[in-house]
Amino acid sequence: MIHLRIIAPEDCAAQALELLCDSDSVLNVVHLHGASRKPEGDVILCDVAREDASVIIGDLKELEIPRYGSIAVEELDSAISDKFTEAERAAPGLPSDAVVWEEVESRTEENTELSVSFVAFMVLAMQIAAVGVVLDQPTLIVGAMVVGPEFGPLAGVSVGIVQRQGKLARRSLSALAVGFPAGVAVALLTTAIFVAIGVFPEEFSKRDHPFTEFISSPDVLSLFVALVAGSGGVLSLTNAKSGALIGVLISVTTIPAAANIGLAAAYGEWNVAGGATAQLGINLLGIVVSGVLTLYLQRRLYVIRRRRHLKHPARRKAGLPEGRSARAEEAQAP
Repeated sequence: MIHLRIIAPEDCAAQALELLCDSDSVLNVVHLHGASRKPEGDVILCDVAREDASVIIGDLKELEIPRYGSIAVEELDSAISDKFTEAERAAPGLPSDAVVWEEVESRTEENTELSVSFVAFMVLAMQIAAVGVVLDQPTLIVGAMVVGPEFGPLAGVSVGIVQRQGKLARRSLSALAVGFPAGVAVALLTTAIFVAIGVFPEEFSKRDHPFTEFISSPDVLSLFVALVAGSGGVLSLTNAKSGALIGVLISVTTIPAAANIGLAAAYGEWNVAGGATAQLGINLLGIVVSGVLTLYLQRRLYVIRRRRHLKHPARRKAGLPEGRSARAEEAQAP
């Protein structure tokens, strides 16, 4: 179940109450007249079946509530009531398959900012990966994959493309464009220093590192794993499955490949650096492509659900056009 806290002017609040009370998938509707002071207006609390959360929020957006008030979305960890069961039955589909698009956008935006901490995590992850490559230790490679924060911006690019949010896509690309070069540069510098002081060996050969050789040896399976991992990562994002996301992070070699570029460059092993660059490009492209395709399919299912919901009688009682979207009409208006 999804809990909504709505703050709206009195007239909008009256329309929202009509909408919420006439929707079978909504319950526990509480109206506090004039309770909000900043912004001024009424407060409405309600619970919505997860399957219908985005379509209900879409109706509230048509009432222009975000312009004059606010809509807060919160997921309920547990709810004990027969009424909850009835509300979920009224919403077609399964809660585990439902996507609350407002949550996805919010969660993605939080992980796509180009910040000092993001660049720091990228640099630190590549430091771990570089040591793992030199020591031929898969355990360190896995650790570097978990530390790396690169999936957030990659998911942001996918969401930005599917949702047609150019600002989100550009911000995500900016984070990647700074984070990866910074990590590669520091990995190169660290490697050169460690070689000079004798911590790393003077020579590096890919043949002497059988457990990590795959990092700079891309093949068809590299692309396949990237495609599958990208789809799995998006599904974990849309369903808030953090455990699945961790599995995705340790299945793609973006961070190790980037670290290997700096490492190989420091040793002058340009063939290895080229292979690692190709591996990195394949992984990045595969994740974004599969992420876009997965999100697009999920979005199409939501659009179908939304179109059916537009015919709900509750919209007419709330003053919204039945069978069509008021926001779409405004966008098409000259």
